[in-house]
Amino acid sequence: MAKYYSEPSRTFSEFLLIPSLTTKECTPQNVQLKTPLVKHKRGEEPAIALNIPFSSAVMQSVSDDKMAVALARCGGVSFIFGSQSVEDQARMVSKAKGYKAGFVVSRSNLTPQHTLQDVLDLKEETGHSTVAITADGSPKGKLLGIVTSRDYRLSRDSLDKPVETFMTPVDSMIYGKSGLTLSDANDLIWEHKLNCLPIVDADGNLDYLVFRKDYDAHKENPLELLDHNKSYVVGAGINTKDYEERVGALVEAGVDILVIDSSDGYSEWQRETIQYVKQHYNVPIGAGNVVDREGFLYLVESGADFVKVGIGGGSICITREQKGIGRGQASSVIEVTEARDQYYEETGIYVPICSDGGIVHDYHITLALAMGADFVMMGRYFARFDESPTRKLKVGNNFVKEFWGEGSNRARNWQRYDSGGKKGLMFEEGVDSYVPYAGSLRENLDRTIGKIKSTMCNCGVKSIKQLQDEARITLVSETSLVEGGAHDVILKENSLSGE
Repeated sequence: MAKYYSEPSRTFSEFLLIPSLTTKECTPQNVQLKTPLVKHKRGEEPAIALNIPFSSAVMQSVSDDKMAVALARCGGVSFIFGSQSVEDQARMVSKAKGYKAGFVVSRSNLTPQHTLQDVLDLKEETGHSTVAITADGSPKGKLLGIVTSRDYRLSRDSLDKPVETFMTPVDSMIYGKSGLTLSDANDLIWEHKLNCLPIVDADGNLDYLVFRKDYDAHKENPLELLDHNKSYVVGAGINTKDYEERVGALVEAGVDILVIDSSDGYSEWQRETIQYVKQHYNVPIGAGNVVDREGFLYLVESGADFVKVGIGGGSICITREQKGIGRGQASSVIEVTEARDQYYEETGIYVPICSDGGIVHDYHITLALAMGADFVMMGRYFARFDESPTRKLKVGNNFVKEFWGEGSNRARNWQRYDSGGKKGLMFEEGVDSYVPYAGSLRENLDRTIGKIKSTMCNCGVKSIKQLQDEARITLVSETSLVEGGAHDVILKENSLSGE
């Protein structure tokens, strides 16, 4: 006989947080949103932790290299979409990793024998306007000069002009010696009004570059998520079909963390993929999606470093109406959290949970965290911003951005939904749509984080862990949902709300 769940499948909108005592220390500036991204043992710090509990979805219309940089600057992480060629995805990862803070290993290098055309081609490939000129064209070769956009004029210079004829030679440059502190390097930059300061060793070999813009960016983005080389932390999505080829290219490009992108993660294909990555590479990998205890434990025992929760709750996802499978996001997070906490008690290993889907309002994020999620993954939320890769259009009197699901015919991401059948989508599990254009990521994210911190203060907590341990949550009725919004008034047309 089939197993039946007596408890209804519930969504975030069916719950509210109950206020607790707000102490004088519970102010937004005292609230910390740091949260683990990968599993870790009791008493140890995770190898990677987010400074804000946000990740952007593994979607063509959401997460490319630009979104990865923008979100990492704010303290979160993007998982660059995998429904593209291996080469293109690796190139996006490499571009995002090329944006650094502090001491930078040069990623754009040529020899004096190269030409202006080579400089332009390299700039197009990497996006870097500063090119280090070394004897052998390597990042650590003997420094001979540097080329910036001020060293040539496209209107007058021939494209076959040798680099050595227009580069700034090293004997005319200000540079620092290896061992220089970042503070001292920045002092040199300001003293000599430089945009870039090369750092060379005792033999004249290039070690690093230090950029003025990185100093400014760090001051403007105190929560930026960086690796040990001061590069932004960048994630990428993979599937269970071409992972042997794809993962190697992504690791070589510098990816920090992977996630298997699938509508249903409770499968032997995911176990095989996780185990392959663990055997061949030293890179953490998340898995999913699941909606219950059994699915969570299966992926954790397979070696997953975090588990993604949610099936059918995304704004563009139609899996539930197409296949009749899934679960309300709140019910999913609650059950998986119970399994995670029990696993932690038994093994001493904490496995973070990512709540993926079901977010309609900003307060749903706080509810997801209170119910046990360590961070959330969102698509529609980030698709609205300037930094998403889709076009901004005017439809009627409103500006919108394109937004389509990975299960739509437009995405053609059959690998995400494949269950060993034909190589193609037999039916859609996502739609092609628009979302209202909302402006810049930073402006909107600051507003959302402000709401989360304010709510946490109302709950009397100053950290996500404390919220998970002490939150009080109540079910609400349909009539109380009506009561919770504006009612029995005539609303004015204009509004200050950004949602």
